[in-house]
Amino acid sequence: GTWTIHPDGRFGNQMGQYATLLALAQLNGRPAFILPAMHAALAPVFRITLPVLAPEVDSRTPWRQLLLHDWMSEEYSRLEDPFLKLSGFPCSWTFFHHVREQIRREFTLHDHLREEAQRLLGKLRLGRTGASPRTFVGVHVRRGDYLQVMPQRWKGVVGDRAYLRQAMDWFRARHEAPIFVVTSNGMAWCRENIDASRGDVVFAGNGLEGSPAKDFALLTQCNHTVMTIGTFGFWAAYLAGGDTVYLANFTLPDSEFLKIFKPEAAFLPEWVGINADLSPVRTLSGSWRLGKFLG
Repeated sequence: GTWTIHPDGRFGNQMGQYATLLALAQLNGRPAFILPAMHAALAPVFRITLPVLAPEVDSRTPWRQLLLHDWMSEEYSRLEDPFLKLSGFPCSWTFFHHVREQIRREFTLHDHLREEAQRLLGKLRLGRTGASPRTFVGVHVRRGDYLQVMPQRWKGVVGDRAYLRQAMDWFRARHEAPIFVVTSNGMAWCRENIDASRGDVVFAGNGLEGSPAKDFALLTQCNHTVMTIGTFGFWAAYLAGGDTVYLANFTLPDSEFLKIFKPEAAFLPEWVGINADLSPVRTLSGSWRLGKFLG
């Protein structure tokens, strides 16, 4: 038999697809192969080991297609199909946490990326004292397309400045001399909205969505993680280990998003959630309803 998964979305999505394919294929005793596009996305960054399926084999295989939802289900451990092409955007620890050591090995950075990240972190000093930091906290701030998608499609928010301040204060209260290493696909917003006056914040990411390797390497080499939302931040936190603070309850309770996203399957139980401020979308959905009523 042969199992594969349809590569879809960007870097974090494809990491989720890779890990889920690997875990489910093992669970069902099937050999797993990845398609060339997934290899092209992940192999430059990680020492992944799954073999690549040639396009001509892909095109003549009698696949059964299975769209996965984003949490493990009992039926996924009893799949009889010898030729199965999975699809969807699975990124839940419930699929692969039982093989986490293997997943962490698969997502081992190539040496040159790890060494470059370590070199950059090693040069950082705390602004007020000039001392080396004791603790490195990676901060990933998801901006970009989510700024439209979250409020308009999902009645949700992205992490705002108040959330980031609370998350960073959580670490400041628990760790001596931490330094916050900020990466984002909206670095200009971060510079304006994250208070760096204590000298413990460095805006290190390049924010280039087309080449995520450098930012991702930096985050995974930190001890702890502040994530906002999205799979890139999830994977950075999952691989860094350590403490993770995430944005919780970031959609209104009636959001369609909650049909496809189960928070308890998305965030590890030991991670710490800080509730989002939903007032911007409450106002938005309120004015939308009023507009509908008046219109």
